[in-house]
Amino acid sequence: MTRNGAPRAAGVLLLVLALVGCAAGPNAAARLDGPRLAGFWLGLWHGAISPITFVVSLFSSGVNIYEVHNDGNWYNFGFMVGASVALLGAGRSSAAAGTRSARRGRRRDAHD
Repeated sequence: MTRNGAPRAAGVLLLVLALVGCAAGPNAAARLDGPRLAGFWLGLWHGAISPITFVVSLFSSGVNIYEVHNDGNWYNFGFMVGASVALLGAGRSSAAAGTRSARRGRRRDAHD
């Protein structure tokens, strides 16, 4: 290996190890039989409130972002849809605010 190849190979190896370390594993608490497993609608709600729940979970050990006692893929799908709406909506509103302020600046320049 050349001098430039060794650091690149080490970087790729570290990236692969980091990605493998983040891989999801089995959850023994999930899919337990019970009268009230969280489904799609509760997943949608949990995803929608996930930014607020995250902040609360930093200060309270009794609050979790994700319900592990769920019915599987439908809960996951609802959670992802809800989180996407919450997070993309916040990003879209901040982008719109930037566009509005840019338009205001152009109007002021036109009047000057």
